[in-house]
Amino acid sequence: MIVNTSLALPGGTWTLGDTTVTRFGYGAMQLAGPWVMGPPADPDAARAVLREVVEQGITHIDTSDAYGPRVTNELIRETLHPYPESLFIATKVGANRDAEGGWPPARTPEDLRKQVHENLRALDVEVLDLVNMRMGDTLGLQEGSIAEGMETLADLQREGLIRHLGVSNVTVEQVAEARSIAPIVCVQNMYNLAHRGDDALIDELAADGIAYVPFFPLGGFSPLQSEALSGVATRLGSTPMSVALAWLLQRSPNLLLIPGTSSSAHLRENIAGAGLQLTDDDIAELDTISA
Repeated sequence: MIVNTSLALPGGTWTLGDTTVTRFGYGAMQLAGPWVMGPPADPDAARAVLREVVEQGITHIDTSDAYGPRVTNELIRETLHPYPESLFIATKVGANRDAEGGWPPARTPEDLRKQVHENLRALDVEVLDLVNMRMGDTLGLQEGSIAEGMETLADLQREGLIRHLGVSNVTVEQVAEARSIAPIVCVQNMYNLAHRGDDALIDELAADGIAYVPFFPLGGFSPLQSEALSGVATRLGSTPMSVALAWLLQRSPNLLLIPGTSSSAHLRENIAGAGLQLTDDDIAELDTISA
């Protein structure tokens, strides 16, 4: 597959562990069926999106074997394997899927080892680039120790099955505990214009050279809506979603975007929108938005 490395993606790059990746990445969750269960309605269109991701020069894909389950990883393998050397694939462990579409936690050492090996098989790789230890649940963050899970993943890293470690859906205390056990290269939490509880954490991580990867950058299942957001978008002749993505890239250099889509056209729109340049006045107006 031809990779168009000449394209300048918005935001430039970030060094994730030992690998330089595009700050504008791609989240594969929407490639699965409704509510992230089952196959996509149009598998050919899903594969076309993945090809477009690589052709646009995006080098950071976020996935999980729980999406589908197993759907997105299999699509990635079928479409992109053998992978371009520049492609960095991040996955996550810590939850399974049940028949009702729920996300029951699966965090025992046995659970985590099984999930890591399932990701290795599904993606057809010998080493996973990045594995995020997922905590919390669909309702949000949950207090509790992350030690057992991180120690298990650190063991798997020493065994040569994982290159880099990260954490997902975690509290500030869990981030600190994880960092005391093993080096982490990223934190993946819910964050967007309307949900800014991690502002201080983002700044702390930036100072330490650790990436922050916001999930639901556009609001997730409840898209962002705000008079201030709509007003800035109208003034700039753009869309609210474009403004929201551009704001994230300008918020901090360690923010890596992984907006998801099942449409090649929408992917291109997201890339173009994220390149929007916001003025200080625009950002001041957007900073008035809160949950």
